[in-house]
Amino acid sequence: MRPTRSALLLLAPAICTFMLLLVFPMATVLIESFREFIPGRIGSSANAPFTLQNYTELAGSAYVGFFLQTFWLGLIASTIALLIAFPLAYHIARQRSRVIRRIAIAGLIALMFLSALVRVYSLELTFGSAGFVRPLLTSLGLNPNSRTYVEVLVLIGLLHYAVPMSTLVLIGTVQNVNPRLAEAAQALGAPRWKAHLSVTVPLSMSGILSAFLVSYTISISAFVIPWILGKGRVLFVSNLIYSRFSEVANYPSGAAVSIVMLVLSLLVVYVISKAATPRWEND
Repeated sequence: MRPTRSALLLLAPAICTFMLLLVFPMATVLIESFREFIPGRIGSSANAPFTLQNYTELAGSAYVGFFLQTFWLGLIASTIALLIAFPLAYHIARQRSRVIRRIAIAGLIALMFLSALVRVYSLELTFGSAGFVRPLLTSLGLNPNSRTYVEVLVLIGLLHYAVPMSTLVLIGTVQNVNPRLAEAAQALGAPRWKAHLSVTVPLSMSGILSAFLVSYTISISAFVIPWILGKGRVLFVSNLIYSRFSEVANYPSGAAVSIVMLVLSLLVVYVISKAATPRWEND
């Protein structure tokens, strides 16, 4: 159905704002990514020649390591967040007391408004090299300065965002699933856990996929968490982009990394969506 003239007039402010604040800036970044960078300058000159060097250098092992580390840790954090968030969302959605439901949802929303620096430094003061948990870790034979421990600390930081967001997304999904369906499966002899796995979980797949994708995009775009908790050894692509733009002033290189990250993120989200979508929804 074609949009009417009045509908287009109503959409015009939103379209203009979208073009001004997103499309034009991203187009500028795309053009900048093909410019040649001259050391000693801040960014590239207006008449700088076009080149593909900013993209070809991203095939180096150092850059590839940044991308693999970002997507891998984001995948782990999103999966763990989903495993934690679904039981929480189910418990909140099936809570009989309306007051308790409201308090739980308000608490999750409040967590989302908590400053990133507060979250990160609270983890650093607890689990970091100077945290009060350090003597316990040392007594257990764990090295707080090891790379594995730093990666785990970054994952914990990502879960601070991913778990509340995934839970909020899944609460509405679970509420739309009729609880009598699982009760009917139990009445027919299925154990409670099997009834939920065969009834509740499949009917919640669209929400589960949405929660996973939201958590994944939040995780792979994290900046403060790997910057502080990573201690210079576990850094994400966002930190690399910041370094290219701010510390080296190599705008073309930073723009190229940004464009590649955008394309890869969209590709990963598309592949996961297609792979997780049930066949009957495509028919």
